[in-house]
Amino acid sequence: MSSSAPRQLALISAAQILAMGLWFSASSIVPALRAEWTLSTQDTVLLTASVQVGFAAGALASAVANLADRLRPERLLAASAASGAVLTWLFPLCGNQFWIAVLLRFGTGMALAGVYPVGMKIVVSWFPDSRGLALGVLLAALALGSASPHLLAGNLPDWRTVLDVAAVLALGAAALAVLFVRAGPAARRSPPWEPRYLITMARDRRQRLIAFGYFGHMWELYAFWTWIPAYAAAASKAAPGTVSLFAFTVIGVGGAIGCLLGGALSDRFGRIDVALAALAVSGACCLVSASVFGAHPAVLGTLLFVWGVAAIADSGQFSAALSEAADPRYVGTALTAQTAIGFLLSALTIQGLPVLADAVGWRAAAPALAVGPLMGVVAMTRLRRPTLDQISKSVIN
Repeated sequence: MSSSAPRQLALISAAQILAMGLWFSASSIVPALRAEWTLSTQDTVLLTASVQVGFAAGALASAVANLADRLRPERLLAASAASGAVLTWLFPLCGNQFWIAVLLRFGTGMALAGVYPVGMKIVVSWFPDSRGLALGVLLAALALGSASPHLLAGNLPDWRTVLDVAAVLALGAAALAVLFVRAGPAARRSPPWEPRYLITMARDRRQRLIAFGYFGHMWELYAFWTWIPAYAAAASKAAPGTVSLFAFTVIGVGGAIGCLLGGALSDRFGRIDVALAALAVSGACCLVSASVFGAHPAVLGTLLFVWGVAAIADSGQFSAALSEAADPRYVGTALTAQTAIGFLLSALTIQGLPVLADAVGWRAAAPALAVGPLMGVVAMTRLRRPTLDQISKSVIN
């Protein structure tokens, strides 16, 4: 590991914290928007999910074009963060023109596709032999950054100020990236354009099962993050300011702990086993959430905090495992493609969960997220089993 690696990890993580606040900048102010713009439940769902869809579209385009592997990653990260900042700053200026607001959030999602996956690629180039913990640190930064708008919304008097602050912080991320962040010594020279690498990924058993595990994880994670304020408000009848602080604690603090813990354990015990354990715990939390609905705040808070830790503890393991299984020349493309499909899937659960909650209530709706962890457990269990080729080789040897 290069002596500059810890410094670069700190810089990249700081950039992620500053930039990823754009993600939930609008979601955190949904109650204010509903009141001022007279939005329906479907409107707020569409506004929230448009970021996920935009991210997926941007990431898929980047993966097909191999942008994360063919361009200087720090410049791509800086340009993406700056673009997201401008689009977020424009959001309050659109008045109550709902479809313009949706397009701005879609564009913000596309911009963020050049922040998170590219950050992972840069980290891997600095930590080729201890990428589990390094990616855990990066994802802890992602969790803190994503949760920061909830903290802002609970302490700032006007929703427009929340967006303005998020935009300024993202501009800071762009400046940090372009001035100080650099790719590591393990970075490969720009490979030739290979749009068919996505097909290569799909044909490889290990990469395919890692991706399916990640998709199960994504079925749960962002719907949980997006709608935990609504679930907590319904389950506890707490004031909006308290709910915002609670959401920040679960997503930001709990998520950061989960990322760091998962990363440290994965380098010691293996990526697949740690991911499998995290999926099992988060899936159990999904199911138990119905039982603690309306319970004493200490009981409810403990369950949701554990859920916040477990729901993201496996994320870095899927990224690290894929970066090890993919062609070294196209690690950025592989990570971007996996992330794109995962976020597209998460858009479905983000849209579907509140609709289900309107029909049956949050107590009955939240356990539906357990489908994702179950899918991930199946994929990781299959990945742990030796293939026929591996069995044959072991018998011969």
